[in-house]
Amino acid sequence: MGHWWYRNIVEPGKLPLLLALLSFVLSFLVTRVITRLIRAGRGPFKNVTPGGMHVHHVVPGVVLVIIGGFGAVGSGRYGFGAWLSAVVFGLGAGLVLDEFALILHLDDVYWSEQGRKSVEVVVLTAALVALVLGGFVPFGVDDLTAEERQSRGLVAMNAATNFFLALIALWKGKARTAVFGVVIPFVALIGALRLARPGSPYAKRFYANRPRARARAGLRAFHHDRRWAAKRRSFENFIGGTPDAEPAVSLEKPPER
Repeated sequence: MGHWWYRNIVEPGKLPLLLALLSFVLSFLVTRVITRLIRAGRGPFKNVTPGGMHVHHVVPGVVLVIIGGFGAVGSGRYGFGAWLSAVVFGLGAGLVLDEFALILHLDDVYWSEQGRKSVEVVVLTAALVALVLGGFVPFGVDDLTAEERQSRGLVAMNAATNFFLALIALWKGKARTAVFGVVIPFVALIGALRLARPGSPYAKRFYANRPRARARAGLRAFHHDRRWAAKRRSFENFIGGTPDAEPAVSLEKPPER
């Protein structure tokens, strides 16, 4: 175990990344616990309101991200300074992304339906960092051999191709597939080849005069949402808490065309 730890974490300089990931997840979980206690009126925790102004925890989060980020740039990948900077950065990132929905909407939507975006972004971020920590390199460069990496042209072509596939998946309204496709080329390829989501820019552009494709896309989205939407909402509620006014998930089958 010690040999694996040294060869895979310490030697390649991944210890700061691991510390940042752990502190990021811990910061988010502790913050969610505290905010849920405040919401329920339990425990000693209260909102920070100096002078009647509610200071959201994204504010200290930004400060920590700046300190940790500049500290990491100045300290490299090894040594105590790098480890401390990684922890500080992870703590700040957890606070910032916990209120990602507030930044996106420029409104206090923490306990609303829109606030779910914060939980989803945190989960996606943690998953992507874990993939990079496990050896996945963005844009599919990890699927090249050591000899192939010596060719700058091949590396650039491989990265550009995978980036293009991820963009197509995003264009088709598959944001999660596009994000994971950045580090896993096969995922980006699937997202680029399959039917677009209804309402996506791709569907509006290419399915406008193709009623069959539009109907197939709507039916596929209906079956996908019926299978996964409720489970995803339950998972998000378990982690981040149930929104104040949770709307019912629409499982109405799209009309045949």
